[in-house]
Amino acid sequence: MSRDALGNFELMVLLAVLRVGDDAYGVPIAHALEQAIGREVLLGSVYAALVRLESKGMIKSSLGDPTAERGGRAKKYFKLTAKGLRHTREAQHALSRLWSGLPALQGGSA
Repeated sequence: MSRDALGNFELMVLLAVLRVGDDAYGVPIAHALEQAIGREVLLGSVYAALVRLESKGMIKSSLGDPTAERGGRAKKYFKLTAKGLRHTREAQHALSRLWSGLPALQGGSA
């Protein structure tokens, strides 16, 4: 498996970053994931995936302004890079091809 290969959770995190948009930092990303998959997501797991994705060059981060409600700490915002967007599209196309025409996924039996 290549260093750039995406795990299932990493792909979901990339999609959540895209869904959240310009305000994509840990908590809203985790909430977007929870809404999509219908179960709790550990914030630590989201941050671990974000670190992996940044090391793969699929996202980039930037710091916002420090805020009083965060004890003077700044939020770290995330955005997909061109590489991250390309890998996300490739995963979408590959999964669509794999899902296409499978009776078990179209209401038929396995």
